[in-house]
Amino acid sequence: MKNPLDGFTVTREDLWFVGEDLQRPECILAEPDGSLWSADARGGVVHIRPDGTQALIAQNLDTRFGATLDEADRFTQGTLPNGLAFDTDGSILISNFGTDRLERMARDGRTNVVLDTIDGTPIGKVNFVLRDARGRIWLTISTRIVNWMSAISPRYADGYVAVLDNDGARIVADGFMFTNEIRFDAAEEWLYVVETTGRRITRLRIGENAEVLAREIFGPADTGGFIDGIAFDAYGNLWGTHVMSDRIFAITPEGEFRMILDDDNPEPSAALYEAFERDAVTPNHMLACGGTIAPWFASVTFGGPDLRTVYIGSLRGNRIPAFRSPVAGLPMAHWR
Repeated sequence: MKNPLDGFTVTREDLWFVGEDLQRPECILAEPDGSLWSADARGGVVHIRPDGTQALIAQNLDTRFGATLDEADRFTQGTLPNGLAFDTDGSILISNFGTDRLERMARDGRTNVVLDTIDGTPIGKVNFVLRDARGRIWLTISTRIVNWMSAISPRYADGYVAVLDNDGARIVADGFMFTNEIRFDAAEEWLYVVETTGRRITRLRIGENAEVLAREIFGPADTGGFIDGIAFDAYGNLWGTHVMSDRIFAITPEGEFRMILDDDNPEPSAALYEAFERDAVTPNHMLACGGTIAPWFASVTFGGPDLRTVYIGSLRGNRIPAFRSPVAGLPMAHWR
């Protein structure tokens, strides 16, 4: 069967935009009715309705992200809702990169803390949350270093993957280089794990009791950029984003790497990666990077009634770029 991504690329002319005045729309959830739910640095999510109207839903309005004049502080302090997932009751699970905890927010803004420690120890920089078809909650912790920008280094591999199920919360795999987004394949047999500073994707074969049966690199050992978000399409291609160098790529089931959209600003990106090799990255290296579509591509989400609209989440954009895909996305657990 021919891969539907054969010959497929996206240019700026293929894009349109959704939402306005968003703050740090890092992760986006889509529902079958056309609704989008975007993480927002004001302390919750923005619900973008099918008719284009939008509403901020937050328990406590946090204005620090928009008010601070220090760009580095903006991305390291305050409440920073990051990865999102729908729980079984429709509430929103929020991995909060600012408060270092997993939170559950009802759609009216009522919020409670689900998890902030494992075995009595603070969980660290919780980055992403994913619910599987069995209702288990999977978490990634990028690093145990409080200021995550200091962890953009080839020296650190202190990220991990944890699970929360009927047996409680526990670490299932450790030693990742800045763990970021995770996704299950269609059979929920393999869990794919982004290692941002490893610039690669590792996959874990998961057993019946959430134990790891195998661990291996999937696709290129070095994709050429810091990966942030990933998502599967229905064919089995794993789509991803290069954050800061602002690219969207896909890795085929056979492990072949393909570029789909490139909005890189090459000179600051080259300086960033050169500094990284010397373990000398500064916030200024990172903040100099980014394209013009939605700086710092962070995630890809398939949505629309046919799951063939792709939405791009970002860390420094204020609206959501979208384009059409030749193949539908793999439905997430809440879609089914």
